[in-house]
Amino acid sequence: MSILSASLGLTRYRIIEEIPRELLGQIPEKLKQNCFVDIDATADERSFGWTNFDDMLDMNWTQSPPEKAEYFVFKLRLDTRRIPPSVLKKHLTIALNKELEHNKEQGKNFVSRDRKREIKEQVTLRLRARSFPIPAVFDVMWNPSANRVYLDTTNAKVRALFEDYFALTFDLHLEPLTPFFMAMDVLGEEAAPRLESLEPTLFI
Repeated sequence: MSILSASLGLTRYRIIEEIPRELLGQIPEKLKQNCFVDIDATADERSFGWTNFDDMLDMNWTQSPPEKAEYFVFKLRLDTRRIPPSVLKKHLTIALNKELEHNKEQGKNFVSRDRKREIKEQVTLRLRARSFPIPAVFDVMWNPSANRVYLDTTNAKVRALFEDYFALTFDLHLEPLTPFFMAMDVLGEEAAPRLESLEPTLFI
């Protein structure tokens, strides 16, 4: 869901460190250095990286720059190949049956555990190569002057991937703006012991 939609799930962050002034001018180049790499012609299971906010197929920012007024905007693109379990089971059974027939010709009535594992890996790779990766994109808005970063998802796995990749790209670490951290942001670090001792109130 786009961050421009009428409603969406949004995760808000602040950056823990002081942002070096020279880093702001390096952001477009760092995005390109860590851009999404297409896996359509491979058998890779997953690929992720940054891409253009205006066009998820533009990994070089030729359509438009990431700078929008005081914001930097871009997308996290995640492509994943998923093989339905029933499809994998079918083709694995076919491959194991062929292997067993071959072994019987050699006087063996079984397929070893290591060989089964090897066949499963081969079948999985073959099926991946025949399937198209499913793309997903997540909008990112970064306002350096307000020290706020917005990600248009609340999915825990995507958030963890985004936080790690943001740190890898910019050498900056994100802190989710949960109510607790937002309260500390307003009241200061010295308020942490008081906030930690608060208990929820039930209005039922």
